[in-house]
Amino acid sequence: MALKLAYETWGEGPYPLLFLHGFTGNRTAFDHLRPLMSSKVRAISVDLPGHGQSPLPSRLGRDGFLETIDALIRVLDEVGEPKTNLLGYSQGARFALAAALSRPERFGRLIMESGTPGLHRRQHRTERRVSDAQLAAMLRQKGVASFMEYWESLPLFAGVRKLPAEQQEALRARRHLCTVEGLVGALECLGQAVQPDYWPELQRQRLPTLLLTGALDEKFTQIARRMAAELPVVWRRTFEECTHAPHLEVPEEYAREVISFLQTPWYESPEFENAVPDKSAAGGNG
Repeated sequence: MALKLAYETWGEGPYPLLFLHGFTGNRTAFDHLRPLMSSKVRAISVDLPGHGQSPLPSRLGRDGFLETIDALIRVLDEVGEPKTNLLGYSQGARFALAAALSRPERFGRLIMESGTPGLHRRQHRTERRVSDAQLAAMLRQKGVASFMEYWESLPLFAGVRKLPAEQQEALRARRHLCTVEGLVGALECLGQAVQPDYWPELQRQRLPTLLLTGALDEKFTQIARRMAAELPVVWRRTFEECTHAPHLEVPEEYAREVISFLQTPWYESPEFENAVPDKSAAGGNG
């Protein structure tokens, strides 16, 4: 049976937008943006495999990763969106890029927050495979609660730890809905160790693309710079005083940037086929 992803829709705006959450999240991860974006977007928010109410793919490894992309396309068919825009955060950003490269005719614009095209070197892929195996072992041995204590303590999420207590509790409650089996399976079929390397494919990714990072997240900001040098049509925005999750850390500013990008005119014509926008002038301070 084909993989079926759980999802929900919201918003009454003119711009269809598929939301893809990060590791330990679910389809409610962007709910705090509803008051800021509902009048501008028609959102489709998905539970990725092993998260929320979505099962794991029937296959592990790279096959499971590719199976998930097919499942995303079926979601679009089910909601009746022949073409939509994509927004992915972290794990979701990797899937957004993969979907855009796999089925470009189904998407209009691509927004990647704290994302990467994958691991280019075999050594890095091996190291990541070992790291993911260690995380899976921790989950099996200590359970979700202990794992989340470790996960939330990572420097990557320093900005999230500065959020008001009420918001942190809501985030923690959502993460604790995860299961050991779901997260372990996600590491085994959605992780960077099994994801195809999309760095060589960036030059053929012709969708207008917005790359979003936090200035204090130096690793992913550097990745975004490298991606911007490869992508034909790209804007980049770095949010000051933010770490890995600007959508949580500065939601109002984040929503304005996303909406502005969706509203910016872009005309597909032969004369613009190889156009590369001025990255220093477009998309804020990137």
